[in-house]
Order: sequence, then C-alpha cells, then structure tokens
Amino acid sequence: MVRIRGAEAHYYHTGIPTQPRVRSDSRYDTEVFPVKVSILDDYFDTLRTLRCFRKLEGHEVTIWNDHTQDVDTLAARLKDTEVLVLIRERTQIRKPLLERLDALRLISQRSVYPHIDIDACTQRGVIVSSDQHAGSPSYATAELTWGLILAAMRQIPQQMFALRAGTWQIGVGNSLRGKTLGIYGYGRIGATVAGYGKAFGMNVLVWAREASRERARNDGYSVAPDKHAFFESCDVISLHMRLVKETRGIVTKNDLSYMKPTALLVNTSRAGLIEAGALVHALRQGQPGMAAIDVYEDEPLRDPNHPLLTMENVVCTPHIGYVTRDEYEIQFSDIFDQIIAYAAGNPINVVNPEVVDVLSGRSDS
Repeated sequence: MVRIRGAEAHYYHTGIPTQPRVRSDSRYDTEVFPVKVSILDDYFDTLRTLRCFRKLEGHEVTIWNDHTQDVDTLAARLKDTEVLVLIRERTQIRKPLLERLDALRLISQRSVYPHIDIDACTQRGVIVSSDQHAGSPSYATAELTWGLILAAMRQIPQQMFALRAGTWQIGVGNSLRGKTLGIYGYGRIGATVAGYGKAFGMNVLVWAREASRERARNDGYSVAPDKHAFFESCDVISLHMRLVKETRGIVTKNDLSYMKPTALLVNTSRAGLIEAGALVHALRQGQPGMAAIDVYEDEPLRDPNHPLLTMENVVCTPHIGYVTRDEYEIQFSDIFDQIIAYAAGNPINVVNPEVVDVLSGRSDS
C-alpha cells in the first residue's frame, strides 16, 4: 500500500461538501473541499508519477497496488473512503460491499460501468461520475490491436521464444497486404483499426448494427451482406463492441465455425462478447486457425493452465489495451477532474442523476 497524505480530511453529511475550504479552483469558481480518496488496483504504482496527479493536491489519497475482490478486505480498506477511484473494471463494486461503506460519497472512473451496481449506489446516495469520452477513441487499445494482429500473423512471440531456445526459424508466417480485415463493431476504436488496415493495404469489411454500418459506408468501407458472409470471408476479424446485455455472447460457436482455417480472431474489447467456451472449442476444431486475445472472462488471469495460454496458435496479453502512460494521463486527468468538481459541489459526468433526489431527501430530513 502507498498512502499519500494531503491536508486534513473532513466528512460530509450529504453528497455536497459543507466543511471549510482547502483552496479555490478557478475552473469551478467556488471553494474546493478536502476529501479522503482511495485508488484501487494501481498495480505498478503509476498514478502518483503522472502529471495529472497534482490535481489531487490538498486531498488525502491512499493507493492500493494489489488486487482483491474479497468483500471483507475491501470493506476494511475503504471504511473511511469518501471518494473511490476505479481503474476501469478491475474491481467489482456490488451491493454487499456498498452496504458497508457508510462514508462513500463518490465513485470516479472513466468509460463503461458494468462492474458497478448503479442502483445500489443511487439508493445509498453515492454519486457515480464516469466520463464517456464521446468522440475520443482509445488509440492505445487500437495500437495494441494492430500489434497483436502483426504478432499473430507473423508468429512473432513463437519465433522469439524459439530463437531464445536456440532454434533458427520455426515456420512461415502470413502477410497482411491484400487480405480482408473484418471489423465487427464500427465505433471509435473500430474505425481507427480500420484505418490501420487500409494503411497496410488490406481490404476492410465491416459488420455492425445498421447505424454503424451506414457510418462505415460513408467512410468508404465495404459492409458485409450478412453476419454469415462476414465471418466466412475475412482473414482477420477484430471485435470492437462494448459489453452490454445485447452484445453478451454476440459471437457464437456457429459464427466461429464459418471462419477460415487460416483466419485470425482478435479480441481487445471484452471476453463476454464471445459465447462462453466457444473460442476454445473453435480453435481446437481449427476454425479459426489463430487468435490474439487481451481480455478474459475472469481477470486478473493467473492460471497458467488456462486453455488459451496453452495453445501454440494463440497470442495472449494481460488486458493491456489501455495501459500506457499516455492513455493514463488522458484517463486520469478526467477522473481527477470529476473529483475536483465534486469537491467544489458541482459533480460532473454523473451517470445516476437520480441520486440527487436521494441526497435532497436526506438534506430535508
């Protein structure tokens, strides 16, 4: 544990701070009040080395470098926490934990929030601020996606390990130019990866919901006539969708069975997009012939005997799509701005606006 102490923290009786000021912040033209902040899952103690970390000056900050999902442990660690910072979806915040965090007033994070029980937060008067960064793709994730495509098609990890073992070349890889890149889900990251494919001389084919397919057409890309044809004709398929109820298991065992034996499936989005067990089954059947994976059903994945980690035709990375210093600066600048706004009495990017009624009711009682 790394604990960074700022000014003396104060406690609030409602969601809006009422204690004496710590400093003023010109962006909000009001006082900024000190809060106790806890940050979970900062594995490499990176956040306090970022430029944007200075935004938390005047607050008491505790950073936890390990990972736990144990409710008792988390409840003890976060007992006095007023503001909780989450690094994406590394820790699940559910009702049994929330019911034990009486001091908690704000959860600040970025992007989607399937790991947070929003209804329970609202009931307990906890504001959830999560910037959805509209129009701003994660270039770090797009770049990793392209790195995995190159690594898998050219067998870079396998060739490297063979060379270290004293073997000079272990096979023949595959080029990208002239092949078909399939983009499943044409959002911000999908569109960026499509641009990389175009730059590498690939034929880009898109499958997505109708509105996204129309955007792809307007951007000059081809759209598959149907899902079956999409999986059947692509040499590389990369998944780029958010995991919501409608997209869970959207890639089925049947879909994968249409892929070429020489094809590659890439997933840097969410494991739940693929039907449970379908990818391992498909790889064992030889369709597709390869996979490159950055996301898993259970994370962190520490089982070296996990099927994907034991297959020679799979390149795996430990969910590092967004894990770069540059991306962290962007993401945590937003996350810390949300804390500053809350401490100034003006919460932003609130995903559970109903919480205002709960907090108002407390103030009136």
